[in-house]
Amino acid sequence: MNKAITDGLVLTPTPFAAGLSVWSSGDGTPGSDTYAGSGSGVLITSDQNFDGCLEIVKVATTQKLRYMGETTILPGCYLRISAKVKAISGPLPSVRIAGWAGGAGGAHVTGLLETGPEVALTSYGEVVEVSAIVGTGTRGGVDMVWNGAIYGHFGLDLTGANGGIVRIDDIQIEDITSAYLRDMMTMVDVRDYGAVGDGVTDDSAAFEAADAAAGGRIVSVPEGVYYLANHVTIDNRIKFQGTVTMPTEKRLVLAKDFDFPTYVDAFGSEELAFRKAFQALLNNADHESLDLCGRRILLSGPVDLQAAEASKTSYAMRRVITNGQLEAQSGTAWESGVATSQATYSASNDRKLTGVVNVANIEVGALVTGNGVGREVYVEDINIAQQTVTLSQPLYDAEGTQVFTFTRFRYLLDFSGFQSLTNFVLDDLELNGAGYGSGVMLARGGGIFTLRDCTINRPKDRGLTSIGSGCQGLAIDRCQFLSDEMDLPVSSRVSIGFNANHNDVKIRDTRVVRFKHFCILAGTGNLIVGNHWFHGDGEALGVRKGGIIFTSPNTKSVITGNYIDNNFIELTNEHDATPAMGVQYSFGGLTITGNIFHANDVGDWFRFIVVKPYGPDHFIHGLSVIGNTFRVLNGNIERVEMVDTTFADLDYGRMRNILFVGNTYNSVDNEAVNPALVEHTQTTASTAWVVTGTPTLPFGGRARVMESLTFDDKITDSSGGTVAAMPWADTEYGTAQDQVRLVWPTACSGKIWARIRMDRPV
Repeated sequence: MNKAITDGLVLTPTPFAAGLSVWSSGDGTPGSDTYAGSGSGVLITSDQNFDGCLEIVKVATTQKLRYMGETTILPGCYLRISAKVKAISGPLPSVRIAGWAGGAGGAHVTGLLETGPEVALTSYGEVVEVSAIVGTGTRGGVDMVWNGAIYGHFGLDLTGANGGIVRIDDIQIEDITSAYLRDMMTMVDVRDYGAVGDGVTDDSAAFEAADAAAGGRIVSVPEGVYYLANHVTIDNRIKFQGTVTMPTEKRLVLAKDFDFPTYVDAFGSEELAFRKAFQALLNNADHESLDLCGRRILLSGPVDLQAAEASKTSYAMRRVITNGQLEAQSGTAWESGVATSQATYSASNDRKLTGVVNVANIEVGALVTGNGVGREVYVEDINIAQQTVTLSQPLYDAEGTQVFTFTRFRYLLDFSGFQSLTNFVLDDLELNGAGYGSGVMLARGGGIFTLRDCTINRPKDRGLTSIGSGCQGLAIDRCQFLSDEMDLPVSSRVSIGFNANHNDVKIRDTRVVRFKHFCILAGTGNLIVGNHWFHGDGEALGVRKGGIIFTSPNTKSVITGNYIDNNFIELTNEHDATPAMGVQYSFGGLTITGNIFHANDVGDWFRFIVVKPYGPDHFIHGLSVIGNTFRVLNGNIERVEMVDTTFADLDYGRMRNILFVGNTYNSVDNEAVNPALVEHTQTTASTAWVVTGTPTLPFGGRARVMESLTFDDKITDSSGGTVAAMPWADTEYGTAQDQVRLVWPTACSGKIWARIRMDRPV
């Protein structure tokens, strides 16, 4: 920067040869004495050192020389005033640059230093240069800080003994603001600290040195490729025109510019930038969240997040990835890995496969399928030396040796390399599998993983997968799961929204569209509130599958205020190595309240609530179905609940604490109610009245308890006389044990209301 060029300022005073009337022997202000009228100064036109100069006889204690022209002082502009002098004869004086600071209206600005460093003349004929810098800012090398002045009269002073004669060359004033540009532009260039930018030389130390020198200014990385062989942390703001390259295990932490676009500028690749930004997120980046700033990141393959930060296998501090989109691009990297291996399973070691052939071919996170394997069983770990595979869940009927298939889906975000990951949040993201990749695979352990305000769009196989206990306390809030199989009939779909193996899952205000299943929940303590999941198709009398599948029989869960559309709630125990009833809890612990159940174009065999025991002797203990609306369009169904007896039936003699009350049924032939209020009219006098409880009682249950008996009219004997006696109840009567026989002391007839239960309340 040079104000003489950019603003047209005239800085250099007129030479002495042009006349001494503009050179003052005072302050340089208008009216002050000039050397043109003073005998102490004379113009010398010929000097061996100077091409025209002023010769002064020192007659005052401070002999002044000031240019009477006003030299402008601008904020941010720095001027150097210089002069060459030599002693001719007499006492040797000292010389310094000096000036007079002027303000508005020609007023003197007081309180400012108006003299520069003093230089003593030590010999005759020796040319000595004196100089000083004046400017408005306190910076290194500035001799006169004139903050508040708008112009100055500049020159020099002669001090010391009087009587000496001194010759002075023309005084020079120049703009040297460029010497301060680096400070003024708040920019520190890494090249000034040794960075080369050839992609080979290690520039780590130069980056660190530039950052240390920045002091709040911006670190500038100009064009080039800068190789960083070590960890680098930049504590100041940084701007990249060039890019950096560094080993995978080394991290670049940008403490002040920790956002995805800056990492893209740094590394030049969106995928690499995302990995390196995640690496920094887990390494004291002074930020708890990685902001993608609304960017779309195209992924050519899965992102192994533990590999991005291989030094950590567990992490428990809250971290967030937010505000962006990850989208899979077509490529072979998304192809599922498939291995088949012979292995042995024993119910006594129910989470292990042993003697696994070619175990090294099996990937952690692979889905396990085979005879006797329930849904959503995954490989949690492998031990090559011992030839074992650790399973996420037990197998219900796989005792012995068989060939299993292990299918490893590919996920946009894969956390499975972490042994434990806790308090991690995905917020306001779209994870678009585009039909090529799945969504998220959780860590093997940890918990409190949160998915909020996210869209999992078109996952090829799974939206979110848990292969271990990393789903403990999983929270899915205000999300969307959109299938890639919307145009397929239900019977052809393979994709699943998500699964969870452990307890305390919260699913709230989430919308799920046309998967095979919404979720498979193996844990207990689930809260499912305010969601809408629909899985129908355009098929007439089409197949419908479970929306939510509970695989822990006593699920201890709540389903409240949801819209359950063209699918059903399924209760199983398929993740039990000994599925026959033993010492474990049986089915129950489930509250279904205030939901909308809807189906259309289904066969009369369709049901909304299905219990499917994988072993005998189970029963239901604790099931509340209260205040729901069940509605079917384009046809009727027989009832809303059933037992799937593919493997076993329930023990109806052990049913306890089952409530079906306050529900609304539309296009349902047999409305399930328990306890059921049954009307019975006995037209022929008899001592034994047989009251039928079905088909009202849920699950085709037995008439186990009669809670109450109310006479609708008087009870009369065969002669018309009133019978005042009460009968006793013979419950579980008849071949199907679905009737109650009322035994009277005398033959009678009449009409009664009986409240009958298919369970025994505790």
